[in-house]
Amino acid sequence: MLEKDSGKKPRPTCPALKPGGRLLREWNGVTHVVDVTEDGFTWNSRSCRSLSAIAREITGAHWSGPRFFGLTGKGAK
Repeated sequence: MLEKDSGKKPRPTCPALKPGGRLLREWNGVTHVVDVTEDGFTWNSRSCRSLSAIAREITGAHWSGPRFFGLTGKGAK
């Protein structure tokens, strides 16, 4: 049985991403800091629900957010 949709999409969970965590990524000489919150992420004093949206803003190109921040692919733990 499906639960009634509350209108709020659940954020995909990753065991490494818990509220209070912080992601750092240097891009073109600038270190970007993303804080993990209960509702998603905070970057540049803006709330975002998607790491991919943040990666796209930083790079100007389509990126997988988890891959951009080193959470998947080569070198991920």
